[in-house]
Amino acid sequence: MNIIIVGCGKVGQEITARLNEKGNNVTVIDIDEKKANDTTEKYDVMAVIGNGATHAVQQEAGIKTADLLIAVTGSDELNLLCCLIAKKAGNCQTIARVRSPEYSAEAPYLKEELGLAMVINPEAAAAAEIARLLRFPSAMKIDTFAKGRIELLKFRIPEDSILKNYAVKEISTKLHCDVLVCTVERGDNVYIANGDFVFDDKDVISIIATPRNANTFFKKIKYKTNQVRNTIIAGGGGTTHYLCEILLKSGIDVKIIERDEKRCVELNQAFPKADIVHGDASDEQLLMSEGLEDAASFVSMTNMDEENILLSLFAANRINGKVITKINRIEFDSVIKKLELDSIINPKSITAENIVRYVRAMKNTIGSNVQTLYSVIKDKVEAAEFVVKEPSRLLNTPIMELKFKDNLLIASITRDGKAIIPRGHDKIQIGDSVVVVSKHLGFRDITDILA
Repeated sequence: MNIIIVGCGKVGQEITARLNEKGNNVTVIDIDEKKANDTTEKYDVMAVIGNGATHAVQQEAGIKTADLLIAVTGSDELNLLCCLIAKKAGNCQTIARVRSPEYSAEAPYLKEELGLAMVINPEAAAAAEIARLLRFPSAMKIDTFAKGRIELLKFRIPEDSILKNYAVKEISTKLHCDVLVCTVERGDNVYIANGDFVFDDKDVISIIATPRNANTFFKKIKYKTNQVRNTIIAGGGGTTHYLCEILLKSGIDVKIIERDEKRCVELNQAFPKADIVHGDASDEQLLMSEGLEDAASFVSMTNMDEENILLSLFAANRINGKVITKINRIEFDSVIKKLELDSIINPKSITAENIVRYVRAMKNTIGSNVQTLYSVIKDKVEAAEFVVKEPSRLLNTPIMELKFKDNLLIASITRDGKAIIPRGHDKIQIGDSVVVVSKHLGFRDITDILA
């Protein structure tokens, strides 16, 4: 595919990195020569220096032969204008990043009237993911497949957990739970777990299950499964605005601590049912006086990553509840991972994942049958959902008799609306939705999983 990305900021670079794979020709546009050149050197893509909202610059970037233009500059208006010009000049698909609540509220109208393929809001997408985690606090991360019938949940084994020294196969034989363990992260090592793999303290595990079976599993290992009743949010920025809106509708009490008085007034006007506190969330005495120790959850979302990390580490030692940390920078994943924070939310990565998922869906029209795609462990393991449309040597043969590539797992099969956690005797049929978890990145067709 021929893809043009307007904007070489952090989001633009993340999208460039993920889409610069075999089969895609990526060209970036930025008015900042240094940013454009840095992106070119880092990812070996073409670059055009200039205003991406002008016809001349888009023509130089190859808009007439482009399949997709993605506008992710720092300006909502500029992104929308880029897409409008691209539709007229090249008749390609367009995606715009739109961040302000005013525009976001009109996203369906903008999408329809401007012919956009997607309107992506990083803050709103991050808020939606945080809300899912607060509804199911046992998980560090939750992804869904097969229209919500199957969930992929990531969690950390606590010290003295019942799972310690259990082998994977004993989840079925001893706990009698119908869940499938997909991956285990232990330190810097990642495993596609087999039945004999033995769990240890602090392992990070990803499981596939139906929502009901996941709930049963977490109850049996004595993990919290009920939605939190309240939360304290440090920072009153854009993500907090969207999160507060979702949580109040879900019946969760919200307290926001924000140091900017003007922003406090705005939040109070927008959300009269929320408790808005004017103060510095990094003040330990303020946090304690505002009831941190009694809170069911804490979300750190200030504008500074370092402050968010410190706040979350402090809160984790004060509450017996869910702690979520927003991290904006994505360069220090390996360092942050060692801090053993509960759940980490990165709006830029969520934006990039959503866009990559759409691009994979576009490729369905040229031979791919990937329906949904999630990064389980960044750059190491992904989960892809395929719909089986055509006959192949995969079909009607017991899974245990098929020869797959190494480090690969058939995680679920959905047939006629019913989710199946597959065992060795199960067979794949035409019409099935199949989730594959693998260390091999970039599968385009389900038959690619065969050795």
